Amino acid sequence: MSEVEHFMPILMEKEEEGMLSPILAHGGVRFMWIKHNNLYLVATSKKNACVSLVFSFLYKVVQVFSEYFKELEEESIRDNFVIIYELLDELMDFGYPQTTDSKILQEYITQEGHKLETGAPRPPATVTNAVSWRSEGIKYRKNEVFLDVIESVNLLVSANGNVLRSEIVGSIKMRVFLSGMPELRLGLNDKVLFDNTGRGKSKSVELEDVKFHQCVRLSRFENDRTISFIPPDGEFELMSYRLNTHVKPLIWIESVIEKHSHSRIEYMIKAKSQFKRRSTANNVEIHIPVPNDADSPKFKTTVGSVKWVPENSEIVWSIKSFPGGKEYLMRAHFGLPSVEAEDKEGKPPISVKFEIPYFTTSGIQITSSGPSEALRWPTLLPRQWGSWWKGQPSLQEGGTPLDTSHPPGSTQGPLLLQVHPLCRCHSRLPSPFSQKRLIFKKSHLCPQVSLRGRNELFPSRGQIQPSVLFSSQSPKDWEMLAIPLAARSIWPDRQDHCFVAILLNVSV
Repeated sequence: MSEVEHFMPILMEKEEEGMLSPILAHGGVRFMWIKHNNLYLVATSKKNACVSLVFSFLYKVVQVFSEYFKELEEESIRDNFVIIYELLDELMDFGYPQTTDSKILQEYITQEGHKLETGAPRPPATVTNAVSWRSEGIKYRKNEVFLDVIESVNLLVSANGNVLRSEIVGSIKMRVFLSGMPELRLGLNDKVLFDNTGRGKSKSVELEDVKFHQCVRLSRFENDRTISFIPPDGEFELMSYRLNTHVKPLIWIESVIEKHSHSRIEYMIKAKSQFKRRSTANNVEIHIPVPNDADSPKFKTTVGSVKWVPENSEIVWSIKSFPGGKEYLMRAHFGLPSVEAEDKEGKPPISVKFEIPYFTTSGIQITSSGPSEALRWPTLLPRQWGSWWKGQPSLQEGGTPLDTSHPPGSTQGPLLLQVHPLCRCHSRLPSPFSQKRLIFKKSHLCPQVSLRGRNELFPSRGQIQPSVLFSSQSPKDWEMLAIPLAARSIWPDRQDHCFVAILLNVSV
């Protein structure tokens, strides 16, 4: 009989005795286990292993399997046992965790067939690359980044209304759809950063137990508290944190329970939202424990719906939308046909689950974000007059056209065309920008400068007409013009608009 076969009998024995723990022992072997759905994942060790590492690995195995099979359950294990053997061989080697990144594993352990390539076998680039979490050659027609701050509040309140324990557990999740190998930067209202920079009086939070994704440059964070990273492609968790702080319950629950011996039990539950009226809690679920032998339920509520869940010995009060500053009431009635004595075991507390969008309990804020360095674009210089412009653009100010048709080397000054990053956001355009307009027709742009396609100058209009561009008033003999970048052009009322600056020496 192998050692792992002793696990289930020991587990059932400890469960019957009420002494179940996440670490079990048999002889000189330790069993460390977790339960997911109807499955037990067990790790064994004969030595003094690091327990936190073992449990982290087990949860990582669950995450990898779930990304491969969507639902990790007994049926998916039976249907995919060959792939599971391959994954376990890569996840752990000689008892040591190895490659646990699902994106890397999916590159060479797949569920689809591939054509055999002749030649010397090569490992996937992400395995040997310094940036193993991101593949090379990623391209998107539209670059997008989505960021979500998700927080959970854990509160334990006594029967008399005192908060016994409160903590905030949060995470920052991102969805990244960027081309190439971008390096991003993220700033938070971190208390350590604000104290170091003399902004101690500003609203800040003191983060604890911070855990970063492997893509974050830890040395940069330790130096200036800036989160700098090359993100994985797609969805991932950038960081998680915890705060031990006093938190006022966002949804306050008051309960009155009347038990009539050998007959019935009645509940009166009052829920009150204690956040601002402009916020709304969604998908509110209030779980109220009831006796195991309760039956004949009757409910009455002012809002939402109530459901009895006998397998969990609880009732669930569901409220789809709970605005701030509101108060609702629910009454429940159960029959008790077999009550003879008070239960000696303690009753679980009432629990509340809800979501409040655009609201963080801790007050954490994203103070800055964007690429860590300017985008690199080539400098374009005309080799001779007319290399870049085929026609004569007209610079208009108050209806008076200004002549810009002089060739290089003339007394009026040379024509210089230069492309470089100006800014990444329409709202950050420099203050000197005025209503001057430089009007070009499509025929004025040569192939090296013209935009490919019909909708890239004005995508929302669906046609190319004379293009209205921004220009600067100073210095006097230079006109700074901004046009949308060809491959990333978005209409300027969007906050993620990209610009390229063209400096044109007109010397009027």
